[in-house]
Amino acid sequence: MAVAVILAAGPALGWGHRGHAVIDRTAVESLPADGPVFLRSYLGLIEDSSTLPDDWRDEATPFSKMEEDPNHGWFQEQFAFMHPIPRSRFEFILALDKEQKRLAAAHSPEAERTNVRWTGTLPYALVEVYGHLVNGFRTYRDRQAHHQDTAHIETACAMYVAWMGHYVGDGAQPLHVTIHHDGWQGPNPKDYTRDHTIHGRMESAFVDAIGLSDQDLLSKVPALNPIDGDVFDAVLAYLSTSGASVEKVYQIDKRGAWNEPNDPEARALIYQRTAAGAGMLRDLVYRAWRESALARVPHVPAATDPKNPAYNPETGSAPADRSPALAR
Repeated sequence: MAVAVILAAGPALGWGHRGHAVIDRTAVESLPADGPVFLRSYLGLIEDSSTLPDDWRDEATPFSKMEEDPNHGWFQEQFAFMHPIPRSRFEFILALDKEQKRLAAAHSPEAERTNVRWTGTLPYALVEVYGHLVNGFRTYRDRQAHHQDTAHIETACAMYVAWMGHYVGDGAQPLHVTIHHDGWQGPNPKDYTRDHTIHGRMESAFVDAIGLSDQDLLSKVPALNPIDGDVFDAVLAYLSTSGASVEKVYQIDKRGAWNEPNDPEARALIYQRTAAGAGMLRDLVYRAWRESALARVPHVPAATDPKNPAYNPETGSAPADRSPALAR
């Protein structure tokens, strides 16, 4: 049963500019030699653009905000009823809507936040931009093969990396994958804080206080994982791993350690989570690069063709296929 969530404000923004920029820089610096190393020439652009998706959530641009807000969270307790997770953003939203109507009919207070905004769509946003990056890399390869200028498509690919990197970075932050994102919700036997400022204390104030940099992370980034399997599955597993550290964030806070830049346990968690984010971003960029070298194989029948056996008339499409296998 999902815990009823009572919050005064929307979730805080992820990591702050320093954290996102460091994750992105470390990821690009960690790319293997046979990856898209041209991205290193665009590190300034990637760092500067690393928090653009947060800007898209501005109240002054309400359509942009409505579309973008859910992309920054994945509050896993809210959809514990859903197995498996649909391979379609729209099927996920429809499943939430059906559950919301069921809860509302039962007069459950949980109905109020069983919706796309208060559940989140982070993995969908991430894999959607991943697809943009694969196509960008394909265009880059094609232009190279035809001896055409690649400067503009290189810039576009760098922007895709920054865009996708934001969601990867948010996913590395444990408070972006739980209903406890802005203070502990529901039963609280361990007396964790319900103060919404815990989010910013951890991911922005503490990160700034320790002066987090790529030099802190380069030796801590996990070994390259080429992601030879399905990308969506890999992203879901990554988010679940991040969620395992939620209580650790609150335990550290209970000691007041997010206000102590020299606290070793607090530093260790920040290093571990940001290094995990940098490693995942590097792995996804490398996987996209390798996938872009594969020949395009048309889907017959097409995903939007009602003759497709997986076609869903509620969404007008079949869900996404599993990622293509990569040559070893």
